[in-house]
Amino acid sequence: MWKYIVYTLLVLVVVLAVYYFYPSHKLAPGTVIDKLVVNKSKRVMQAYNGNTLVKTYKIALGKNPVGHKQFEGDGKTPEGTYTINERNPNSGYHKNLGISYPNAEDIAYARRLGKLPGGLIKIHGLRNGRGYIGKFHRWKNWTAGCIAVTDEEIDELYKTVIPNAVIQIEP
Repeated sequence: MWKYIVYTLLVLVVVLAVYYFYPSHKLAPGTVIDKLVVNKSKRVMQAYNGNTLVKTYKIALGKNPVGHKQFEGDGKTPEGTYTINERNPNSGYHKNLGISYPNAEDIAYARRLGKLPGGLIKIHGLRNGRGYIGKFHRWKNWTAGCIAVTDEEIDELYKTVIPNAVIQIEP
């Protein structure tokens, strides 16, 4: 019985180590990303150069990911078409790319509810000092409404996503 338990634990450790350390493919030098498409239900973000898919990233979302962001504090990641409108190398998370949420429709909708629309929606890495979590962060939706990737992935996106790139966030 003990041998079976030890063997099972050993296999589990090996599988987790392979998952954690197995490298993802890197983008070719000089790659330009001008469009991002997020599929919230599949927890993926696809990066495009023109009509060519160059990479798919696994992501974590807001704690309450189903549905469009309606107001500040709802834990939802917005849905719709926005742009990458800023970049910050010194945020509380390992770099970030700003998303142009809220737009005029988002603001009007939140006002009809008597609430603030929220903002500061980003694509970001892990909280500073927590990069060691790596790919395990994907096991749970944990952001306040942002799109999270690993630190290595945000480094790659930070270099390759052009200003005002389109980001389409789908249910």
